[in-house]
Amino acid sequence: MGIPGEVRGWWERARSLGGANPWAVDIGIALLVQAAMTMPFVVPRAPELEPATWPAYGLTTLTVVPLVWRRRAPMAVLLAILATSGLYRIALEGPGQPLPYTGLVIVYTIAALSPPRDRLVTVVLLVLAVPASVWLNTRSARELVFSLFVFAAAYVFGRLTDTRQRANRVEAEQAAARERARIAREMHDILSHAVSLMIVQAEAGPVAVRTAPERAEAAFDAISETGRDAMAQLRRMLGVLREGDGTGDAPREPQPDLAGLPVLVERVRAGGIDVTYGTAGGVRALPGATGATVYRIVQEALTNVVKHADARTASVRLTCEDGMLEIVVTDDGRGPRPGPGGHGLVGLRERAAAHGGTAVTGPGPGGRGFEVRARIPVPAPAEVAR
Repeated sequence: MGIPGEVRGWWERARSLGGANPWAVDIGIALLVQAAMTMPFVVPRAPELEPATWPAYGLTTLTVVPLVWRRRAPMAVLLAILATSGLYRIALEGPGQPLPYTGLVIVYTIAALSPPRDRLVTVVLLVLAVPASVWLNTRSARELVFSLFVFAAAYVFGRLTDTRQRANRVEAEQAAARERARIAREMHDILSHAVSLMIVQAEAGPVAVRTAPERAEAAFDAISETGRDAMAQLRRMLGVLREGDGTGDAPREPQPDLAGLPVLVERVRAGGIDVTYGTAGGVRALPGATGATVYRIVQEALTNVVKHADARTASVRLTCEDGMLEIVVTDDGRGPRPGPGGHGLVGLRERAAAHGGTAVTGPGPGGRGFEVRARIPVPAPAEVAR
């Protein structure tokens, strides 16, 4: 049986309020504990027992009030609760409580939020205070064992909460680091590719103005188109980032995929490099993340051709066989350069590895030029349809 929509909405609003304002949570807990401790005062007592009095109830309330500051001064709250509870036990004949609610709450809080020194002091105080309280009450081993058990349980639950929160923080930090790395790769791929093409076209423009004006016009058109495309992709990325705080106003455009490769190749070809593009083995549409990865691998490989290869021709070929998509980008340029690879090639390998694939770079066929070869597992057509 599902939870009614109105109740679910109220609960979500309450959780949101508590998350935004810890005071609301602490006041709510104090009111809940006060309600529990009020029960013995409103339930009829046996005739042989002393009647419940307002002073006793007032002192009970005084024991609960410090819980409002339980997270801001937990040790002071613990001492206040021990003092008021001891005064209640010694000075007044009031109704007993089935559980030491206030003590359990503050012990849990200290175990969950306080440093080791404060936790050690709390354990020592409990070892002294619990037997003293039992001695003033029933002096029974049964009460002593029960009291020690419930306080130990509260302490253990507090430590478990702290452990879980620490694990969540570590997981969140790792997720944030992964997201930063992903965004850095995306920014690198977009800007590096666009700027490289724009530089090549801009350098060729002055020469073309003097020798072939029609080529100069095409070069400037290519610069404009490349810049607009880069801006559109950056707006899409920034729009996705803003969605987390509700301020995103960029349109939700799809990620680039295999369908965008011919346009990518044509843009590089317009920069003066004769690029060919071909597929084999029934290359088909891929899921969004996989398709975007293939596009970025080809983009980064062609960016390296434009920036570093000094090549006249390049080739992009995709082959799908036995559940693997192989991407091969070759050129007839200068080949590998000495020294470590740049961020682009590192990001290229990281992209392939993120999908269970591999990427290697090295000399092209026959030792000429440079080759990027990546292999990525791809789902069967039926899996894509699902």
